[in-house]
Amino acid sequence: MTDADTTTRASMASGHHSLILPRLLIGLFQGFALYGLFLSIDDQPLLWPATQPEIFGPLALVSLYLPVILLGGLGPLKLRSLAIWGVVACALLAFLGWYDVARQALMDQREPFLSLPLFPFLAAALFIAHHLIVPADLAGQRIAPYPLYFDVAWKAGVQLALSVGFTGALWLLLLLGAGLFYLIGIRAFGNLLAEPWINLPLTSVTFALAVHLTDVRDGLIRGVRAVILMLLSWLLPVIAALTAAFLFALPFTGLSGLWEQGSATALMLAAAAVLIVLINTAYQDGTEDTRPPLVLRWAAIAGGFLLIPLIGVATSGLALRIGQYGLTPDRVIAAACILVGVAYAVGYGWAALSSLRRGDWMRPLERTNIGTGALAVVLIVLLFSPVLDPARLSVMDQMARLERGDVTPEQFDYRFLRFESGKAGKAALERLTKSKDAEVARRATDANELEDRWQNQTEGLPARAPAFEVVGTDLPKDFLGPLRPGDARYGCGDAYVCVARPIDLDNDGNLEILVARGALTTLWARDENGAWKRQASYAHVRCVGGDRGDAGDRLRSGPIRTEEPRWPPLAFGDGPAVSPQSNSRALCPESGSRADADIDGGPR
Repeated sequence: MTDADTTTRASMASGHHSLILPRLLIGLFQGFALYGLFLSIDDQPLLWPATQPEIFGPLALVSLYLPVILLGGLGPLKLRSLAIWGVVACALLAFLGWYDVARQALMDQREPFLSLPLFPFLAAALFIAHHLIVPADLAGQRIAPYPLYFDVAWKAGVQLALSVGFTGALWLLLLLGAGLFYLIGIRAFGNLLAEPWINLPLTSVTFALAVHLTDVRDGLIRGVRAVILMLLSWLLPVIAALTAAFLFALPFTGLSGLWEQGSATALMLAAAAVLIVLINTAYQDGTEDTRPPLVLRWAAIAGGFLLIPLIGVATSGLALRIGQYGLTPDRVIAAACILVGVAYAVGYGWAALSSLRRGDWMRPLERTNIGTGALAVVLIVLLFSPVLDPARLSVMDQMARLERGDVTPEQFDYRFLRFESGKAGKAALERLTKSKDAEVARRATDANELEDRWQNQTEGLPARAPAFEVVGTDLPKDFLGPLRPGDARYGCGDAYVCVARPIDLDNDGNLEILVARGALTTLWARDENGAWKRQASYAHVRCVGGDRGDAGDRLRSGPIRTEEPRWPPLAFGDGPAVSPQSNSRALCPESGSRADADIDGGPR
């Protein structure tokens, strides 16, 4: 550290003790602001501002996030800089809160709500932006020295985690105290804690106090940070080895199996994010004093190279999905994450290459971290503004696919326009009700008349062909659809892994098909009209205390036999024949122990 950095820190420490009252007042203001918002939606009829969602949304975001910015900015930032940053942040929060509510089709109810993805993404954007501004203000430069960015950001991260933990610990103690009083018949204390006018201000004031206490104990925070970074950095070789093994195995396993898993792209992006964080825990501020052991330096270099193929495979997977099914809001957000990932991969790859060529270990990642942080902030703001609104972009793409004939009227997802894409989707659905294509107009009208997303939940969903893991001979083409929602095979290959095995069970020369999903096996056969119908279901029987097993594994491996039931079906009077219930506590042939019938048909 330079003398200037030491002087700056000393001047910051001298003013810490005078900040406790402003911080407590900020916490108190936040608590009562949140209580006022809660009060407006707690009863029916709603009170202002809940009666005007476009006002409630901005107030909610400002009340939730702006006090945290002010708590973190008091002390490190000059008052003028804090005022400017506070005004900009307040305006940005208000705008994004207004747009997030205004773009949604609220249908019959007018209770205000904000989309869930907005909260974590906005928190990340504010954290990054705040810790780009604070170091620059401390250094008096547009771009501060990298060690200052590292020091401020990682210290704030530890402070935030400790403050949240302190607040949670206080509440655990209060609830314990309420429980003790309850034991002796005194319920007033517990009832008091349940009151929002108590618990909301108490939570925010406690958090503000924790921020101040962690700020005063500056040396202690840095000590905790050093321990955390040291421990995390030794996980870098582990994730680097796992990622390298995964990428090495891909050419042998192929990508087709990878893309059958709906979460493949998200998992690879998560792995890339973990790799980036752990590389930074090893690099720290890049000074000689914090340079890690040789094994960690080589792991960081390997990680920098591994990011490139990891992000590349994630990009190809997302491109494949978009090419097949078009844009959705989740895919637009994933594309933005991949763009940030590409920036990191290029920068860290260049840093790793520079380490080998010049011997200056990973130095270019400093510029990458600063530049990519700014890029992430811009992208998040654009995603939740009209510029890159994921719902609007998805509606435009899906409508274009329908117009081009990439998707048939039967396969088009009208329900997405009605309930999942806000006012943009609602307007597009209105246009489709007037389409010259009679089938499109009919389906759009049916979906448009639905009053809520829980009504007739299969109406408006697209037809799709299921995907099976086939054991034995190929499946008949007409068994593969496309199928309408409500068919038991509809989610196979998308929401569920299904194993199908064609077999002639009754020796009549015609194939039946067994389909295993989770712990349930279903039998499909043609009816008198030649259509495939589900005829029976078989629950997997497991031995008590034994392996749960999987119905799919049983179709893949063992032979299948039919057994005549000991007790025949019975018909009473003129009623239909009734089959006997199987004994769910049957004996296991291997051990003679009892067995339970497991009829859970869900995925495992």
